Amino acid sequence: MKLSLPDFLTSSPSSSHGDPASSSHEEPATVRTRREGPVLHVELYAPETGNAVTEAMLDELLEAVTAPGPEVRVVVLSGAGDDFCLGGDRAEFADWLEEDPAGRGIRVAGEKARRVCEAISGNRAVTIARVQGKAIGAGLALALACDLRVGAESASFRLPELALGLPTAWGGLLPRLIHEVGAARVRELILTGRAFDAAEAQALSVLQRVVPENELDQAVEAWAKPVVRRPEAALRVTKALLNSYAAATRMADPSFLDAELMASVAAAGRRTPPRTPGPDQSHS
Repeated sequence: MKLSLPDFLTSSPSSSHGDPASSSHEEPATVRTRREGPVLHVELYAPETGNAVTEAMLDELLEAVTAPGPEVRVVVLSGAGDDFCLGGDRAEFADWLEEDPAGRGIRVAGEKARRVCEAISGNRAVTIARVQGKAIGAGLALALACDLRVGAESASFRLPELALGLPTAWGGLLPRLIHEVGAARVRELILTGRAFDAAEAQALSVLQRVVPENELDQAVEAWAKPVVRRPEAALRVTKALLNSYAAATRMADPSFLDAELMASVAAAGRRTPPRTPGPDQSHS
C-alpha cells in the first residue's frame, strides 16, 4: 500500500531532455548548466513534473554548485517551465518507503538535500534565485538558500508539510526561514500551511525583489553586473563574513537532524491509514 504523501511532492517521475554533459547519470539530466563569463547558470530541468526534486537531481545540483571555481562570481539558480519547483518527487518518495518502510532512502536523500543547500548558501560565489510560478516545500528551501532572491509578481509559496503529516525538515529550511523571516511569522506559515504571494514574500524577506515575470532576467543581470566586478578575494571573504555573522545569530541549527526527522515521521505515518487530501491541498 502506498503512503498518502504531501502535495509538495509531485505525482510523476521526473524526466527531461537536458544536456548529458551536465550529469554523470545515464538518465537524462535534470539539471542544466551554462557559463556566461563569471556567471554560472544552474537550471532545474524537469518541467514535466514542475521540477520535482529527485535524488538524481540532488546529485546533479551538488556537482553543479560545489566549488564552481574562482572565476565564477555569481551562480544563478532557476527552474525550467511554468514553476520554479513544486518540491520533492512523490513517486520516488513512495518507492523509498516501499523498498524500506523504515525510511532509509528518505534519510539518504535528506542528507543530500542538506549538503546541496549548504553548498548553495556557503558558496564562494554570490547565489541568486530566479523564481517564477510556484515554489513549494523543497522548492522554497532551495530558493531560500540563495543570497539574493527575485520573484515574478505571479510567484507563490507554500509550506504544506505539517498539515499533511510531515515535519518541516528539508535542507535546513527551518533555521534559515526563522533567521530571514522571524519566528512568529514562520510559526503562522507552517502551522496553517497557507499559500502566500510574491508581495507578501517580499514583505517577509523571502524575496528581496519582485518584478513582472518578463523582467526576471533583467533583474538578475542588474544584481550580477556589480558583483562580477568585485575582486575575487574581497568577495569571497565578504561572503564568509556574512554567513558567519548570520550563523552567530542562531541559538541552534539542528538541520543535520532533518533527514532523520523526515524519515522517522514518514515511516510512522506509513503505519497509519492514509488521509485523503482536502481541496486546499492541491498544487493549483
